Amino acid sequence: MTTFIISIIALVAGYAFYSKYLERVMEADPQRITPASTLGDGVDYVPMPWWRVFLIQFLNIAGLGPIFGAIAGAMWGPVAFLWIVLGTIFAGGVHDYFSGMLSVRHDGKSITEIIGIYLGRQAKQVMRIFAIVLLILVGVVFISGPAGLLAGLTPESLDFTFWVWVIFIYYILATLLPIDKIIGRIYPVFGFALLFMAVSLITALIVKGYHMPELTAENFKNFHHNKENLPIFPMMFITIACGAISGFHATQSPLMARCLKNEKEGRKVFYGAMVTEGVVALVWAAISMSFFNGLKGLNDVMIAQNGNAAWVVNEVSYSLLGTFGAILAILGVVAAPITSGDTAFRSARLTIADLLKTSQRPIRNRLMITVPLFAIGFLLTKINFDVIWRYFAWANQTLAAVVLWTITIYLLQKKKGYYLITLIPALFMTMVVTTYIMLAPEGFSLPKPVSYGIGLFFVILTFTLFFIYKKKLK
Repeated sequence: MTTFIISIIALVAGYAFYSKYLERVMEADPQRITPASTLGDGVDYVPMPWWRVFLIQFLNIAGLGPIFGAIAGAMWGPVAFLWIVLGTIFAGGVHDYFSGMLSVRHDGKSITEIIGIYLGRQAKQVMRIFAIVLLILVGVVFISGPAGLLAGLTPESLDFTFWVWVIFIYYILATLLPIDKIIGRIYPVFGFALLFMAVSLITALIVKGYHMPELTAENFKNFHHNKENLPIFPMMFITIACGAISGFHATQSPLMARCLKNEKEGRKVFYGAMVTEGVVALVWAAISMSFFNGLKGLNDVMIAQNGNAAWVVNEVSYSLLGTFGAILAILGVVAAPITSGDTAFRSARLTIADLLKTSQRPIRNRLMITVPLFAIGFLLTKINFDVIWRYFAWANQTLAAVVLWTITIYLLQKKKGYYLITLIPALFMTMVVTTYIMLAPEGFSLPKPVSYGIGLFFVILTFTLFFIYKKKLK
């Protein structure tokens, strides 16, 4: 339990100190007028109190990743704690804060437009398509997951297909209507459910005396049952995404950049939401490692359930909290992906609108983009969930790497050496995503030495290109 407590303290300290340093680097100015005021349209640009914006941002980014991803990531052992903490403080929090604040500084533009400003027009065009595909995959993943959980709570007549349609209808409304009409009103309730879930489950686990594995020199190794084919690097760093760093967050931050009243609120909203999500990931990683009598028990359960993390959520919730508490906890888990899925489709709509330069004030224009989006999304729900999830995970971390490079160029242009804040995380994530796609079964399935060699080559290549750009800038 010592490792878990130290991890929580480290996350709080990261928010208290490191995020303030980032705020000084960004030169956040409470007197600078934000896009919510200058471009207010009553649909997407709507000023809201910071606490409401924080809750929306937290629920936007806290999908299945910090829950399902943490459960799967816990199979590698206590080393998962280290990635969640360091990833959140030095990669995810930095990624989320700067992507959000750059959007604030650029009239609430989507992340693909920000990428274009700093990495060039060609990068913008490629990432527009890439981001739209990612957002559709997110929406599909966050339909199937909660639909399965809800089907398990309700009578057989209300099956998986029924809940898919219910969630689809909600997504359509949330995508079309002004942000303060549905999202701004119900997210605080969902936020309470999600936080209740995390606090109540970890409290019950501690009170009932479950033993949490510690991160020691002896335990600093791969506990995964398939360790030969699934090494810690890069597999764990792709599996645990939303609880450490996630490119999907950069697609969500501009939504909230359009609602901030004050630049000083950015630290609370963007970095604060990432730290809160890191805490949720820590909770589920700790529960997963402890509840099934250790890491071998967790791996055995995941094998028996074919990697179904939803089964783990149900089993843990009912055992620790009883029927009533479990229903509340599971609803919290359901709320997380639903409140990410709706804004994923909303972000896709806005990204396409930026691409087409189409005003979203008329409902007709919103429908012209939304209808085809949901038609594609519905067709993708017919594909195996595990396949969709794996491709989403890789695409997600690839976007995170691109966004980190974008922020690095922005910081380089400030000419104060601040680029080191993101240069190291950008190089690391470049190594992760290139090695993964070379090694993974859904990628090229190359041997480990070849995969690691190609990953290292791309690290050297991107660093060389950065160094050349740095010299030209001088």
